[in-house]
Amino acid sequence: MHNPAITALGLNWRYLAFEVHPDNLRSAIAGAKAMNFVGLNLTVPHKLLALDMVDALDDSAKMWGAVNTVRFEGKTPDGQWLPFDAFSEPPKDVRAHGFNTDADAIIRALREDLNFEPRGKSVLLLGAGGAGRVAALKLAQEGIGELYLINRTSSKAEQLAAEPKGVRVHVGYPKNEVDLVLNATSLGLKPGDPLPFDPESFSLSRAEAAYDMIYRPAETPFLRAASEAGCRTANGLGMLLYQGAKALELWSGKTAPITIMREALMQNIYGPST
Repeated sequence: MHNPAITALGLNWRYLAFEVHPDNLRSAIAGAKAMNFVGLNLTVPHKLLALDMVDALDDSAKMWGAVNTVRFEGKTPDGQWLPFDAFSEPPKDVRAHGFNTDADAIIRALREDLNFEPRGKSVLLLGAGGAGRVAALKLAQEGIGELYLINRTSSKAEQLAAEPKGVRVHVGYPKNEVDLVLNATSLGLKPGDPLPFDPESFSLSRAEAAYDMIYRPAETPFLRAASEAGCRTANGLGMLLYQGAKALELWSGKTAPITIMREALMQNIYGPST
């Protein structure tokens, strides 16, 4: 999605994928800095590791405890750190600045793809790993009223339950209806995966909407079951799109062409439309 967007913005850049072993991440970040890369995106397991490998952390990275975007910045004569687009020539002093664009992407996807406004709502969150933690903390920040946590290992759910502030948090399934069920587990990625929740403990007919962070396949068994139960549904393509768009804006200082990026993603992931 980035290269069509880069072309549309008239930038002389290219977005490339590199496979880097976690043991070599520090060297890879240093190498990209030395070669005057504009920035980097990081995926698991690098997001947590990078916290200690960048020169500065944005408040977003500090708050969510993960770095998925790095912006390389140059130092001006008066001591300011600015993105590379502010310099006509590569700057001498460069630093790696870490950001997290995942949390905002989750909320934007929920609002735009499900018309879900978090404030005061109740949410059943499936999964208390890295993605689940970011979702729980961001939903709490957005003012949800009640959060129910389910995780394969209950102790991990209990540990996460202590973190969100200003929201009633429960470990276990709700007895009443909820406004949203959000799958932050990997169940659904592989054919034959079980549902990410226990249908005997909770019925999707008691939920208004369902969101799955998985985007391939487009419809997981969880989303299929939710749709059959009458829920509004959306998959994780919007979250992928918006975190990438925010990263591009951090690097370029320009507004990301969302429509172009969405179309490129749809074609790449699901194939040409018929």
